[in-house]
Amino acid sequence: MSMEFMPKWIAWEVTQRCNLKCVHCRCSATEDSSEGDFTSEEGKRLLRDIAEFSKPVVVLSGGEPLLRPDIFELASFGTSLGLRMCMATNGALVNDEICRCMQEAGIRMVSLSLDGSTAAIHDDFRQCSGAFDGAVRAAEVFRRNGQKFLINSSFTKRNQADIPNVFRLAKSLGAVAWYLFMIVPTGRGEEILDELISKEDYEQILEWHYQQEKNEDAILMRPTCAPHYYRVVPQRAKAEGITFERRSLSFSTGGGKGCIAAQSICLIDCFGNVKPCSYFPRSAGNVKQTPFREIWENSALFRELRDFKSYKGKCGVCEFLNVCGGCRARADAVYGDYLEEEPFCSYVPVRLKNNKK
Repeated sequence: MSMEFMPKWIAWEVTQRCNLKCVHCRCSATEDSSEGDFTSEEGKRLLRDIAEFSKPVVVLSGGEPLLRPDIFELASFGTSLGLRMCMATNGALVNDEICRCMQEAGIRMVSLSLDGSTAAIHDDFRQCSGAFDGAVRAAEVFRRNGQKFLINSSFTKRNQADIPNVFRLAKSLGAVAWYLFMIVPTGRGEEILDELISKEDYEQILEWHYQQEKNEDAILMRPTCAPHYYRVVPQRAKAEGITFERRSLSFSTGGGKGCIAAQSICLIDCFGNVKPCSYFPRSAGNVKQTPFREIWENSALFRELRDFKSYKGKCGVCEFLNVCGGCRARADAVYGDYLEEEPFCSYVPVRLKNNKK
């Protein structure tokens, strides 16, 4: 197994149950969704299988993971195995007691979702009145208790104008990092295909992100599901005649590369299916039938995604292929082919430009 492709970050969907109905939800979660069929013992067996192979960040995700009664038992067990346990929550259920439980279980980082700088914008996106107040209150609880947290913000046309305001709010709330998510149309997100940010606006937003990240007082930032940022940064730095060293996040996926689905990250859903990333609906295998390591190393889907020579269209001939790669989940959602070109990239590779001359 090449050390180039080791799991560094795994999202584990511990439940699909959720107390919100967000417009972009990857797993179309509701309060009535399946709990998933991992018992506590099966969950511990999975964590043990992962830890015997590598020591990645494991994000307990959902749905809303705090709806699972044994969540802190699982987190503590993962911590005892040397895994870097984190949790993704919408914040609505967070209080001082929950925060203490997180710290006792060794939760290293909590990610909190905030998709608007006001209740009107965030609650519209989350389809739930009071969601904004819940997230802001959770941030205050985390800060008061010394629990590190980062903020994830997802954007479509309906809230893209609010991006700079959300960024400022994330900083003021005391987050250690801010992740800007460009929506991938999977799960409930398929219904908002016409709401996806245009190619042109996408490029402008990534340019804005670059300018913010250059500031010394900026919190740690990452655009997520926006692999072409790894083209934009060297392009802009070269044009400005500067060397731009991006700060790394100790709790993140590591490396300075765009799409890393099946390369250093994956998702394990609540039924045991291993998927290339949180937005990629295809399964590479199921951990209830096949050991995690076997799926990671030998599944046909994961091997195909690591074969960059097989990428098609603009991505296949692009000089930034090895640092960007295009979003494979977005290509799959739009074209039905995960090896096709990134559909939301406006860049024309040099080879294509030269061919047209």
